[in-house]
Amino acid sequence: MDIRKCAAEAIGTFWLTFAGCGSAVIAAAFPQVGIGLLGVALAFGLTVVTMAYAIGHISGCHLNPAVTCGLAAGGRFPAHDIPAYVIAQVVGGLVAAAVLYAIASGAPAFSVEKGFAANGYGAHSPGQYALTACLLTEVVLTMMFVFVIMGATHGKAPVGFAPLAIGLCLTLVHLVGIPVTNLSVNPARSTGPAVFVGGWALTQLWLFWVAPIFGGVLGGILYRWLSEEPSVQVTGISPPAPAE
Repeated sequence: MDIRKCAAEAIGTFWLTFAGCGSAVIAAAFPQVGIGLLGVALAFGLTVVTMAYAIGHISGCHLNPAVTCGLAAGGRFPAHDIPAYVIAQVVGGLVAAAVLYAIASGAPAFSVEKGFAANGYGAHSPGQYALTACLLTEVVLTMMFVFVIMGATHGKAPVGFAPLAIGLCLTLVHLVGIPVTNLSVNPARSTGPAVFVGGWALTQLWLFWVAPIFGGVLGGILYRWLSEEPSVQVTGISPPAPAE
């Protein structure tokens, strides 16, 4: 595995977690001018758009263990590279949460007890949704997100527009899922904040690994069945072959 690809995944996941969760922690409820649910959803989408253009050619810009596993299930990513990508993504999410905590804690009214953009179900769901509803939401929305990624990055898709389609899809799934679980669809994004919240957030973190990865695999398999024609792997540019 190319260390540059792992570094790109760590940096990209840092950006997604820091800017996406940061919009919720810092800007969403700012008095009089808070960006609200729509703004947070858009922020997550913009992180993917910007990073897809920045590092898509280096690593494929997965930024998400569920996407990596889904692409592998769809035949678009080598399974033996999954552990390296997932570790890099989790590291990026953890560093992002640490930086966000250092900034957010500079405000006198800040309290990690308010959730710190952590994902939850039951009493810790923004809308008090039950476990089953939260699990179904994460599975279905991640499945459709990976399905869109598979299609947008297919060799016959319009060239150059994949980042926009993927970013808009992530915005859309956040518009649906934030009231239910604060929306994860990304175990690395969930792990960073959960570590700093501790307690209930760590206890419930299992759901935000199991459901997104299961949904991502379903999305990859579904698209692979729908479009049997093979296409390029979403792995970034391979190192140049040695000169003969």
